[in-house]
Amino acid sequence: MNDRREYLIRDAYVLTMDADVGDVAGGDVHVRNGAIAAVGRALEAPGAELIDGSGMLVLPGFVETHWHVWTALLRSLSGDREEHGYFPTSRTVGAFYSAEDMYAAGRLAAAEAIHSGITFVHDWCHNVRSPDHADAALRALRETGVRARFSYGSPTGASADTSIDLRDFGRLHDGWSEYANDGLLTLGLAWRGAASPVTLREYDAAKERGLPISVHANNFPTSAGGIQQLANRGLLTPGLQVIHAVWCTPEEIRALAENRVSVSLSPYSELRIGFGFPIAADLVAAGVTVGLSVDTTTLSGNADMFAIMKAIQNIENGRARDEFKMTARRVLELATIDGARSMGLGGVIGSLSPGKRADLIMVNTRAVNLGVFTEPAHLLVEAAQPANVDTVMIDGRIVKRAGQLTGIDAGEVIDAAARAYAALRQRSGWSWPAQI
Repeated sequence: MNDRREYLIRDAYVLTMDADVGDVAGGDVHVRNGAIAAVGRALEAPGAELIDGSGMLVLPGFVETHWHVWTALLRSLSGDREEHGYFPTSRTVGAFYSAEDMYAAGRLAAAEAIHSGITFVHDWCHNVRSPDHADAALRALRETGVRARFSYGSPTGASADTSIDLRDFGRLHDGWSEYANDGLLTLGLAWRGAASPVTLREYDAAKERGLPISVHANNFPTSAGGIQQLANRGLLTPGLQVIHAVWCTPEEIRALAENRVSVSLSPYSELRIGFGFPIAADLVAAGVTVGLSVDTTTLSGNADMFAIMKAIQNIENGRARDEFKMTARRVLELATIDGARSMGLGGVIGSLSPGKRADLIMVNTRAVNLGVFTEPAHLLVEAAQPANVDTVMIDGRIVKRAGQLTGIDAGEVIDAAARAYAALRQRSGWSWPAQI
């Protein structure tokens, strides 16, 4: 990873996402020892490297809250027929993944995340086929310098009666100091729900170790009621994350709020696969902490948090037939401070508050798709694109500058991913959609 340095970003429009500080036009951000030292105007920081912020929007890095990173090699491979749908493709091809495929996919996903302004990724790894697979996925996260939670899951397609490798799960946790990457990486459980006594033992194992748990629930109409079943069994506990929650009763939403359970929404995968429309406004109105996610680029195609924010706003306003149902500023909160809170990191990242870690991005408003400086939150949600991200800083280290990744050889990462994909395609014998 790149070394940390002391920086002073000068004369930017700063969206702190801290309600007590607000926005600072013509503002400065002082970064020291990997943390936000100060935000204000005309700051003094002798010896700090100056970064010109003119024409830039500076804000916290985006917090991604649920991504099957290993599927990065299967980008846009959810086809047009049932046999080439997401679940047949991922479950069949996933069985042929080697540890090196996990590494290649992880580096590609992390590089795309950083390029796109995402500084935190929740790697929901439901294809841990061996200890080597887990180690390779973690190595990719560690080498790229992204901040992440690695949630340990079962091999894709595994029966609910087949346990994850609890011994390996414990091995990782017991030796986590070797993986933590100076505090950037944390460990959790990618839970399959209360599907069997086996999965309940997995839940208990994570609880005994004090590790966070995340679970998919109420995604299909046929899975409605799953959250209520968890509540009835006393499994909705503070810190749990529920993914999708598209088909919820008012009682289930209330149970989520009362038990301080967060929800991760991924509008593009939820729409593309036919789950239905995300219910962000209903959840937010009830007091549920909501984060936004990529889910899988097999369905979503890319990792574009700008587009994800835009989709959430437009879906909610369209559902309500109300131009003002969900504001751009509120959606931006979901992608930053609320996303951090949903991952248990609200005191660490998600806002440019003095004392928090320096995860931030600089968006260049002088690009042709922006061009005029109007309302900052609206520009970010409605007009900006990953290509507009000029600079990315994670924990005080610059990982993208002047539009270029600094600690990652993008060409080498892409070439390695292409080789892994080609070998995986041949090894699996999967009947892929026709390709030119």
